[in-house]
Amino acid sequence: MFKSVAHQTLCFAFSFLSIAAIHDSANAEQTHPNILWIVGENFSNDLGCYGQANVSTPNLDALAESGIRYTNAFSTSPVCAPSRSCFMLGMYQTTTDTHNMRSHRDDDFKLPPGIRPLTHRLKDVGYYTANITHLGDVEVGTGKLDLNFVNEGQLYDTAQWDDLKSHQPFFAQVNMPEAEYDIYDRKSAEKDRVKWVGEEWHPQIATPENVTPPPYYPDHQIVREEWARYLNSISGTDIRIGKILQQLKADGLDDNTVVIFFSDNGRLTARGIHWPFDQGLRVPVIIRDAPKYPFLTSQESPGTVNDRVISLLDMTATTLSIAGISPPLGMQSRIFLGPNADPPRTYAFAARDRIDETVIRMRSVHDNRYHYIRNFTPGAGFETLNRYKEKCFLVKPLMRKLKAEGKLTGPPLELMQPFPEEMLFDVQADPHEIKNLAKSAVPEHQAALVRLRAALDTWMIESGDRGHLPEPADVIAPFEKEMQDWFGTPDWAAKPN
Repeated sequence: MFKSVAHQTLCFAFSFLSIAAIHDSANAEQTHPNILWIVGENFSNDLGCYGQANVSTPNLDALAESGIRYTNAFSTSPVCAPSRSCFMLGMYQTTTDTHNMRSHRDDDFKLPPGIRPLTHRLKDVGYYTANITHLGDVEVGTGKLDLNFVNEGQLYDTAQWDDLKSHQPFFAQVNMPEAEYDIYDRKSAEKDRVKWVGEEWHPQIATPENVTPPPYYPDHQIVREEWARYLNSISGTDIRIGKILQQLKADGLDDNTVVIFFSDNGRLTARGIHWPFDQGLRVPVIIRDAPKYPFLTSQESPGTVNDRVISLLDMTATTLSIAGISPPLGMQSRIFLGPNADPPRTYAFAARDRIDETVIRMRSVHDNRYHYIRNFTPGAGFETLNRYKEKCFLVKPLMRKLKAEGKLTGPPLELMQPFPEEMLFDVQADPHEIKNLAKSAVPEHQAALVRLRAALDTWMIESGDRGHLPEPADVIAPFEKEMQDWFGTPDWAAKPN
């Protein structure tokens, strides 16, 4: 139940909402485009069209050439379930109590009055909804939901691609299998190494010999191997996306469909996913218009590269606007393109809270140059135990071992220290975020620190950030057992008998 004034205000406002949106009758001739979301799993701006070397992404590169590519887009969480909960609702996960990883899966939690899943709003005005897994016998999607709300009723009408042609307009979502570890047999604890999904067939464009991993990792064979696997998983997902786009065209749906590609959070790497550094939050966003139902303005022409700050939160309102729906009063999401676009954001906010058994609270705010992070959990850091990351991300135990042997120096050694309370990075000058400017005496840095610090404080209050409310111990305890059974516990963290 919402306790804060901000939440009481939200609930009051939403309780009076009707379906805001003026849309032609569902039985009338189609007047709005189909909308296809292609949602990547766990990668950042590491495509060819973003300048990444040692990847092959011809399908996404071509999509960018015929659409708009955004360079400053950020998820609201560095892990999937809170991020997905946010962009499926158009509300920050910290506002709706969906901020802790895989929460509310087996309780009676309901969303606050008036806060509804995106697909329900689209269905209200005649859209057919789909969460696609296969094209015939070819797997292209996981059907993933992984939302921190489960009691809102059916979210999609179908999982079948073949249903789309006869049900227009449609909203279809395809959740890509990459980049991900192959963990869902729940036998990871038994394996010496957990392989990546699809690694046996991914193009071997990147190799340990030709890659240059980020400088916050040590120069080591394991680091180069895992970085190459990550890049090759991106090349692999581009192949799957090519099949989706080819089928769209073969079925005569291409001209009727807005295609929106983005990733749910940042890189599946040791310092990426789970951590609200730039690498865990910055995501690719590419949008291509539907020729028969043009939505974009003349300033949003094919091949455009846009550097405005956007949040994945804004996918909700933007998708509604494409469908001819006015976002309801009180929705935190904003429209970021098209004739009804809202003014550009100055800031993109993000939050990290409990992930699996690991209770760490951090908050983040980006503008178009600086990134400010606040750590609310003293002593927490990269080394903090998370069994999934200890088992699957081989770089993490490697760095722990090298540190014990006195073989780490520079940024890799600094990464192994507890996080300070505040971090400030100039992501234009320092894209790897290895130089913390929070204590810099340079006036420009101090001005940025004060400004972003105030912006974060304001956002936390105005959005009713619930992260300061601890989960009960009996809610957290089962996750420790689940992660132990699933991934095991490293020897250094095992409790003595």
